[in-house]
Amino acid sequence: MDVAVKKVEVRQLKKGKYIMIDDEPCKIVEYTTSSPGKHGSAKARIVAVGLFDGKKRTLTKPVDAKVDVPVIERKTAQVVSDMGDTVQLMDMETYETFEVQKPEDEELASQLEPGTMVEYMEAAGKRKIVGIKEEE
Repeated sequence: MDVAVKKVEVRQLKKGKYIMIDDEPCKIVEYTTSSPGKHGSAKARIVAVGLFDGKKRTLTKPVDAKVDVPVIERKTAQVVSDMGDTVQLMDMETYETFEVQKPEDEELASQLEPGTMVEYMEAAGKRKIVGIKEEE
């Protein structure tokens, strides 16, 4: 899998940051550490929720272990057309057109009309609409 990730020590992570678990970018919702035993090292328990699938995942690692952290980009796009379950978007920097699933949030999905500017998130080769871009 060719995705943009960087290696980070577990001790540098905290709630609200992102981590790759099972090749899925996730947002950390819980981070706890246990103190080291007589002959062991401190362990961190991370509970995270998948950005694209919403699944809860748990990871336990020594705090000095290195883990993958996804490189997440937030970009702006314009809705080109509504295609039922998907929406066709055009990136406002590269002018590339692509399709993404409509958001599960009904209120957000109802605002996606051709010409609307949206903000989307791109990580691990996947894209997701995160909100309507406010006019400046």
